[in-house]
Amino acid sequence: MEKQTLPNSTLILVFGILSIVGCCCYGVLGIIFAIVALVLAKKANVLYTENPELYDGYSNVKTGRILAIIGLILSIIYLIYVIIIFATVGMDGYMEMIEEMKRSAGA
Repeated sequence: MEKQTLPNSTLILVFGILSIVGCCCYGVLGIIFAIVALVLAKKANVLYTENPELYDGYSNVKTGRILAIIGLILSIIYLIYVIIIFATVGMDGYMEMIEEMKRSAGA
C-alpha cells in the first residue's frame, strides 16, 4: 500500500512560517497563524499516531509546529511591547518616536 501525505502537512508548515513573519504586524496576524497551525498540527499528530505506516510528511508537521510555537511566542512578546508603548506614551508619542527614528536614519 502506498503512503499518503498527511492532510494539511504543507499548510501547517506554511502557517508556521507565516506566524513568524506575521509577528511584525503588531503580533496579531502571527498569533492567528500560529494558533491555526497548532490546531491543524494537533489533528495531524493524532492521525499520524493512529497509523504511522500509512502516512508520510510528518516532518513537515513537526517543523511547522515548532515554527508556530516560535511565532506565537514572538507575537505575544511583540503585542505586549506594543500595548506597553501605547499605554505609556500614547499614539502621539509613538508617532513622534517613529518620526525621530526616520530622521536619525536619514541623517
